[in-house]
Amino acid sequence: MELPFDGAISRYYESEAPDEIRQILEATGKKGIPEPTYPYRKVWKKDAYEAAMEPLQIELVRLQNWVKATGQRVVIIFEGRDASGKGGTIARLVENLNPRGARIVALAKPTETEARQWYFQRYIAQLPTAGEIVVFDRSWYNRGVVEQVFSFCTPEQRESWFQHVPGFEKMLVEDGIHLFKIWLNVGRATQMQRFLDRESDPLRQWKLSQIDIDGLPRWGAYSEAIEETLARSHNDFAPWTVLRSDDKKRARVNAIRTILTRLPYDHKNAAAIGEIDPLIAGGPELWHG
Repeated sequence: MELPFDGAISRYYESEAPDEIRQILEATGKKGIPEPTYPYRKVWKKDAYEAAMEPLQIELVRLQNWVKATGQRVVIIFEGRDASGKGGTIARLVENLNPRGARIVALAKPTETEARQWYFQRYIAQLPTAGEIVVFDRSWYNRGVVEQVFSFCTPEQRESWFQHVPGFEKMLVEDGIHLFKIWLNVGRATQMQRFLDRESDPLRQWKLSQIDIDGLPRWGAYSEAIEETLARSHNDFAPWTVLRSDDKKRARVNAIRTILTRLPYDHKNAAAIGEIDPLIAGGPELWHG
């Protein structure tokens, strides 16, 4: 079978990845979790996961009904490591919502015109109108992390962005937008395993990009950029929720619980939502490099 990018991920794993990562993956069983510091050793069983997810889907529909009926505006940002499960989490979040009132935004590389605009301008154009939920699959936080790692911006541009972020987000919140910022994080061994799985699966190879390949040896640079970004953009009016997503099922359920818990929608069923797992979801203190 022909591998994407001429098998670049396999080559990196075999000849360049740290020995520790190879040793961890070789020792981890199919149902195990590669990240040694993850609080659970086995992935959540499917039956238990579905039992928790089913009532959450009903609550999400109630939430959307309230958003539409009351003219609320909701913005949910999903950021995270490559292969951290953003796409799958977003899919479970919106799968039963009316697409007329729940929109996913995944912007491509800025056009030449957009690159000359105020950095936040193209994101402002995507903000929700009354009665709408907008989910950003990556966002204005590209400047804090990816653009830093690959030198797509200058240090001066990034510092200016850091100065603008709090004011920009405070303006959104004060204007009535419910803003969620969710960071999905995985360990290096977990990321490596997911990349290898994608490389060998014809139905998931499309998820890989040149940025993924080029980012493999830049783990440390990513960690530094992530840590600084979370620290400098976490505040009371727009806090970060960090989710440890080495187990995708636990991450998805806790992401949805986080959103439902914080919004005062009608007919909320607290028992159906359940408790957020503090070992999986928390603030920036839960992030690990």
